[in-house]
Amino acid sequence: MSDTPLLQVSDLIVEFPVRQGVLRPVDRVGFEVRAGEILGLVGESGAGKSMCGAAIIGLIERPGRITGGEVRLNGERIDNLPEDDMRRIRGKRIAMVFQDPLTSLNPLVTVGRQLVETIRTHLPVSASEAQRRAIALLEEVGIPAAATRVDAYPHQFSGGMRQRVVLALALAAEPDLIIADEPTTALDVSVQAQIMALLKRLCRERGAAVILITHDMGVIAETTDRVAVLYAGRLAEIGPTRAVLSSPSHPYTVGLMASTPSTTGNLNKLSQIPGSMPNLRAIPKGCAFNQRCGKAVARCFEDIPILEPVRDSQVACWLYDPATLTNTLEKTGATE
Repeated sequence: MSDTPLLQVSDLIVEFPVRQGVLRPVDRVGFEVRAGEILGLVGESGAGKSMCGAAIIGLIERPGRITGGEVRLNGERIDNLPEDDMRRIRGKRIAMVFQDPLTSLNPLVTVGRQLVETIRTHLPVSASEAQRRAIALLEEVGIPAAATRVDAYPHQFSGGMRQRVVLALALAAEPDLIIADEPTTALDVSVQAQIMALLKRLCRERGAAVILITHDMGVIAETTDRVAVLYAGRLAEIGPTRAVLSSPSHPYTVGLMASTPSTTGNLNKLSQIPGSMPNLRAIPKGCAFNQRCGKAVARCFEDIPILEPVRDSQVACWLYDPATLTNTLEKTGATE
């Protein structure tokens, strides 16, 4: 894994103007991804995970737009590029794996033809070479009898096999970065495990970076190197996966882990985070999690917290602010 970031996202803001004002589904989000690394974006539905991925690859639908921050790929800023330039990056340098393979594949065209067209759009190869590469890609992602299945249509594949075809399409132009948006949601557990293992192996072998968007903490634990926890469009916590999942620091991350079923045989009733994700039209003042947090202090209702180092992670929570810690110690009469 390289020490130089392949992707740098800095203070990214995405806004949608509406009659009532402006909605902000991504609010000053920042992170880095290195070649060969898998970063997980996790959080409840509405946390801003998919919107963040769409902003990186330039697929924000109008009237939505990026209004702040930067996205850099190998040091080059790409968030402000003209659409024609972004189209050349999309697929070639950044690929996307969507949640439903049926919506990603043309039902009227064979999977081989779709692969060949993608390859020839981004790489200077002949039709015969593109066909050979298409078959090799299908073999690489685990499609049996690829030389004959290359002429099949999407409906002739199972859900798991279609997702493998979509992954082959994402790899066709040898991208530096793959954004996988809930790639296993519609698949059964055994196929989920196969797809995640395949994605992980291809990432390591090809040296590509992966952003894995999911709400499944089990997938995060098994697949990712680092994890970023999003809440209401903001980063709550980010750090190495093992550190974040085994010793979560932000109260929201603690709640997510407490609501995840145990694999150790513990049959105790699962904990539940009270309330629900706030509507984008009514994000509370201060920390967006303050109305659901049992540890909120006065400042949580006034100021938006910023990311600060906590152990091996970075956490956006006023509980770890030195002034808050001092006040807590004074009130309880405890000593450090």
